[in-house]
Amino acid sequence: MPESVEVPARRALPGRKAQAARNDELILAAARDVFLAEPKAPISAVAERAGVGISALYRRYPSKEDLLRTLCYDGLRRYNTEAEAALADSDGWHGFVGFLERVVDADVHSLTTHLAGTFTPDESILPDVMRSAELNDEILRRARESGRLRKDVTTPDLGLILESCAAITLPDPHRAAQLRRRVLALLIDGLTGAGDLPGPPPAPNEFAHRWQPAGR
Repeated sequence: MPESVEVPARRALPGRKAQAARNDELILAAARDVFLAEPKAPISAVAERAGVGISALYRRYPSKEDLLRTLCYDGLRRYNTEAEAALADSDGWHGFVGFLERVVDADVHSLTTHLAGTFTPDESILPDVMRSAELNDEILRRARESGRLRKDVTTPDLGLILESCAAITLPDPHRAAQLRRRVLALLIDGLTGAGDLPGPPPAPNEFAHRWQPAGR
């Protein structure tokens, strides 16, 4: 019998770095809750909800804009991760539907509907934006090839579908999640329908203006 090989345990982060990582998780979770409820809330409300000192928050995020930017950029990267998982599915239609369901469950588009225009995007997000466009196009192409997706659905339509689900809010998050899935199922049925859709489809970047803060 061969000797067993002992796999070295993953080294834990040193005390201060571990605490900083925990604080960062607490801050981001609190910021999401605070700013989705009230985008104009002060950054001190985030520190209070996270249970960290305001100085600890400012060491990680020097301004409210930095914190908002991080929240939205993390949301886009989560979206891209789910899109890549969809492309790993050999069934184009199954991958497409699963992608929509996971993005709705992750509630990524609530960040878009609530926080667009509250900060100025910078160029660091451009690679993720471009990657998102590529992934969306490929997901739709594979869904069309399955023969189940109606031919007049465009990539920007996906954003409208996902934002429609994110617009469903209730005091009970569990119930809101149930209703979002219900509405998504209805919308997915519509994606397989026949007949002409009214009006021209949304144009690429038609909603990009909302990411520019008012007055800038």
